[in-house]
Amino acid sequence: MSHDHGHDHPAAAGGPGEDAGTPWKHDGVRVITADRLDGNTAQTPGMNRAAAINFARVGAQKLWAGTVTIHANAKTGAHHHGHLESVIYVVRGRARMRWGDHLEFTAEAGPGDFIYVPPYVPHQEINASPTEPLECVLCRSDGEAVAVNLDIEPAEKPESVLWVDPTHPHGGV
Repeated sequence: MSHDHGHDHPAAAGGPGEDAGTPWKHDGVRVITADRLDGNTAQTPGMNRAAAINFARVGAQKLWAGTVTIHANAKTGAHHHGHLESVIYVVRGRARMRWGDHLEFTAEAGPGDFIYVPPYVPHQEINASPTEPLECVLCRSDGEAVAVNLDIEPAEKPESVLWVDPTHPHGGV
């Protein structure tokens, strides 16, 4: 049975004198262990980002992935990520997100929840716990991290917005 998927990789072409799988050894799957994350990436006051996957580390062309930790009772400064889309997966702790021109909207997410941040949306991540760190996995839609810090005075009382998705069709926290 043939499995020609149209890949233009030298191994797929079976070049002369070449073991068909050889190039995949170094150009295939990459594992970045937890102790090899790179903190030399765009930072926002109040949080620590560490890159696992980006162009510089693995040659990723269309995404950035890493971790973010926010200490107990801490919050980031207001920022956005330019043209990038972001997805945050909460591993441990309780995230409170604020967004809008004056950070006037808010919602919370806990372990196992995903947060989507569209391009150019001013936002702020807050660790809602006074005692536990907030640990998340972060993915962005480009190989380089972009963080544009903003000088925004938050609203006095943010408006609460419920998460609405297939699992919470009427909103939930």
